[in-house]
Amino acid sequence: MVGAVSTLRERVDEAQLTLDLPGVESARTTRDALLHQLDDYVLPRLRSLDAPLLAVVGGSTGAGKSTLVNSIVDAEVSQSGVLRPTTTIPVLVHHPDDEKWFLDDRILPGLSRTRGARATDEGESGSTTLRLITSRSLPPGMALLDAPDIDSVVSANRALAGQLLAAADLWLFVTTAARYADAVPWDLLRQASDRGTAIAIVLDRVPPEAMADIRSHLASMLREQGLATAPIFGIPEAELNPEGRLPENDVARLRSWLTALASDARARAVIVRQTLAGALASLDDRTTVVVDAATAQADAVTELGDAAHTAYDDALEDVEQGVSDGTLLRGEVLARWQEFVGTGEFFKQVESTVSRVRDRITAAIKGQPAPSGDLGEALQSGVAALITAQAQGAAATTVRRWRQLPGGDALVAAHPDLAKPSADLPQRIERMVRDWQGEVLDLVRNEGKDRRTTARVAAYGLNGIGVILMLVAFAHTGGLVGAEVGIAGGTAVLAQKVLEAIFGDQAVREMARKARLALIGHVQTLYAEEQARYDEALAGVDVTKDRAERLADAAAAVKAVR
Repeated sequence: MVGAVSTLRERVDEAQLTLDLPGVESARTTRDALLHQLDDYVLPRLRSLDAPLLAVVGGSTGAGKSTLVNSIVDAEVSQSGVLRPTTTIPVLVHHPDDEKWFLDDRILPGLSRTRGARATDEGESGSTTLRLITSRSLPPGMALLDAPDIDSVVSANRALAGQLLAAADLWLFVTTAARYADAVPWDLLRQASDRGTAIAIVLDRVPPEAMADIRSHLASMLREQGLATAPIFGIPEAELNPEGRLPENDVARLRSWLTALASDARARAVIVRQTLAGALASLDDRTTVVVDAATAQADAVTELGDAAHTAYDDALEDVEQGVSDGTLLRGEVLARWQEFVGTGEFFKQVESTVSRVRDRITAAIKGQPAPSGDLGEALQSGVAALITAQAQGAAATTVRRWRQLPGGDALVAAHPDLAKPSADLPQRIERMVRDWQGEVLDLVRNEGKDRRTTARVAAYGLNGIGVILMLVAFAHTGGLVGAEVGIAGGTAVLAQKVLEAIFGDQAVREMARKARLALIGHVQTLYAEEQARYDEALAGVDVTKDRAERLADAAAAVKAVR
């Protein structure tokens, strides 16, 4: 059982509920409470079944908890008074012989220890400190812990009170004649009933003449909540003695009951096992809440990740289309190609007289190389602009989608740089296009190794042939309309014929295919790097479906050995 519960504790701790999803606050509260009870009570008690019984004195503001503890041990061990809250640092009172059980972090490991009688609380935090006080008025085997108010105006005190009650073997629940029917105490009592926690009720400050009626009504309410076996100790309204304690006769019955319980190992074991069994049984429902929340977190992370992947996949697809449908042959590229091959009149004659085109190609090859720099720059700028525009669109699409998805808006707020592409993207794109142009030139060199082909390449120049090959790679005209189709068609025919005259038609098709694939491969890598920024943001959430599944398996393992 210890091994199974220890594994469950590890799995609950792993189940980080980082994303701000609907309902996550309640799930986080359940997870934190579950961790506290496993650390503060279940594991310590499983490892030390013979440790002293811990009775936590809890209740509403002004119920007289500290006064009751002081009266039971007949010493001022816990601060009492009219100012609220009075108990800000919990006080644990135990017999000197039981000191070893409480000095270390066996129970309540998240609280530091301070020892000795009450002093100033300055510099100490109630949410992180536990004061240990020894008293021979308590028999060995029993410890009392005075907790903060369950309805304190200080939220940290309320949270600590709930944590301490969850660490108890026995609740000594203090209420008053005026407040015994209040909603807040009964919410906690119902939780105790659901979890099988052992409870004793102290009905404080009851007018003597109303004791029977109020006690009867309270007993009826307890029966309705499944707490019929909880003993009720009535303490009549009375003046405190000069030491600020209750009259001896009023606490004698309660003290005798606690003493008898501490002295009876079998009775203590019954209470311990009742509360421990209830705590173990309560793990199922609470773990299910955390499992469901962790699964929702993992699903949300997957959906956010898919949104980023889809945006960049679409961007890559648009680039693929843009480099193969003739879109890049618009405007500046067309003008520079016209300059490259000759006059406007010649360019217009391309479609009408293919034979004349071939003549001009032959003449061009035999003549001086044409200037290719402007055309190459135009192509480079067009490719870079296409890749940049799609990257910007992918970033904008991802962020827009994230803001619509559960948990995404907070991630965008935490990572504002994700709203735009990387700051160095333009430089990376420029470098990538240059690298690709270099690869195109390598294709030309590899195809032009024989002497005759080398001479023809030299006529146009290596750079010129490389530029023409880039043009051919982009020369499909599906993306153009109207007059552009005719122009681009002529461009494609002429560029194709130039290369075929040098390398042959099959070689040209293969070179154009390799050039286009090389460019798409570079863009794919670039976009993967951009998209990885979103994956990194999601990795910081530290949520996976595997963790939810491991938590469910750990809960099932505890149930199997319970």
